[in-house]
Amino acid sequence: METVKLNNGVEMPILGYGVYQVTPEECERCVLDALSVGYRSIDTAQAYFNEEGVGNALVKSGIPRSEVFITTKVWISNGGYEKAKASIDESLRKLQSDYIDLLLIHQPFNDYYGTYRAMEEACKAGKARAIGVSNFYPDRFIDLAEFCEIKPAVNQVETHVFNQQIKPQKIMERYGTRVMSWGPFAEGRNDFFTNEVLKTIGEKYGKSVAQTALRFLIQRGVIVIPKSTHKERMIQNMEVFDFVLTEEDMQAIAGLDKAKSLFFSHYDPEMVKWLIDLVK
Repeated sequence: METVKLNNGVEMPILGYGVYQVTPEECERCVLDALSVGYRSIDTAQAYFNEEGVGNALVKSGIPRSEVFITTKVWISNGGYEKAKASIDESLRKLQSDYIDLLLIHQPFNDYYGTYRAMEEACKAGKARAIGVSNFYPDRFIDLAEFCEIKPAVNQVETHVFNQQIKPQKIMERYGTRVMSWGPFAEGRNDFFTNEVLKTIGEKYGKSVAQTALRFLIQRGVIVIPKSTHKERMIQNMEVFDFVLTEEDMQAIAGLDKAKSLFFSHYDPEMVKWLIDLVK
């Protein structure tokens, strides 16, 4: 497994397993499957309601805690210094761990400045090895990054071939912040899995559309966390380190970029209200 070095020197696998939309009942099995086939990075969140499944799987796997990189995220309802501080301890309890490898603010709403201060404190106390944000657009990202003490190590944002985050990535690089992709397969939107550009390029290497898309992101230094509940697909998603896309391939895929979300906008008041009301 290839790794990336975060801006504080922590090494993180560039490919991990995400458990978004994995039910609490399924999560333990899925994470055990992922760990059994070689994944060593697991991405969860308070709002996924499956941190306990991740924790149970980690304990049952018998793999030393130091060999597995765990990411979780503080939800909007736990925003602000005091609530965030308590929620971090609750996440640690559910994950059955003394520390979180990467701790993120899930959404840029509520008192995320207070949340970030609690996360900085957790980092200094050894409860988090690295901290960062998720779903922060460049304007809010810069505002936080300029006035915080510990620069965000990661910004986890919608990143796939149709929304490649080229300009935001350059902005984040000024602060040493890595782009981490959620939705690397665009959740199948825009006929992702039958895209002719990805299909034609993949066929040259004996690879699938999904593998080609993951390889494209990895070659750009983007951290990816594809999700699947099927063990055979988990294995396929890991088989992306035995080929390299040419510059011509990369340029062809770059041409698919529309530079806009296929899902939602944080500038949409109705979407903001929906997110805030989602988990209270």
